Amino acid sequence: MGKMPENIHPIFDTFLNRDSKEKLLEQTAKVIWLTGLSGSGKSSIAKGLERELYERGFLTIVLDGDKVRGGINDNLGFSDPDRKENIRRVAEVAKLFLNCGVITICCFVSPTNEIREQAKDIVGKDDFIEVFVNATIEECEQRDVKGLYAKARRGEITDFTGINSPYEIPQHPDIEVKTKNKSLEQSVGEVLTFILPHIKGTFERDEI
Repeated sequence: MGKMPENIHPIFDTFLNRDSKEKLLEQTAKVIWLTGLSGSGKSSIAKGLERELYERGFLTIVLDGDKVRGGINDNLGFSDPDRKENIRRVAEVAKLFLNCGVITICCFVSPTNEIREQAKDIVGKDDFIEVFVNATIEECEQRDVKGLYAKARRGEITDFTGINSPYEIPQHPDIEVKTKNKSLEQSVGEVLTFILPHIKGTFERDEI
């Protein structure tokens, strides 16, 4: 193969960086990490938040516990080591989307401070927004459409957070949403109001 002429400078040997993709999407990517007990409302808030952001022109993706455990993490159980590995993989996936400029909404029980810190360390603390969806066990059991709490209390499910496995209250969440006596729209609105300043950017498209 002949020598490349000096006036030819190849530009296709490097990956586009995150800034370029954020500029294309006209948004600042963040990982929005919703933590809370099963049935606290994480997934419902995530769906509402996704819709609100979509209507405002933001590109998002939602990573939900049930979907992830039915796919890339279908070989994991609910032991402490498996929970840690579950969250480690999720955080790594979230970071990939983050680096593509996509606002990534994660809804996972992520029951311990250690696990949540692990996720934050992987993603990067400046890009990680921790949302504590605060609902009592009583509220969660009332909303338990899957009957998981009842099964856990009967001993049919082991290592179930809140019943026979602990949930550690987040020490320093970026925002806490107390869902008691609030509509879903109110809870979504609280999160939306908090994150909008973090994901808006001042971008100008290049003229072509």
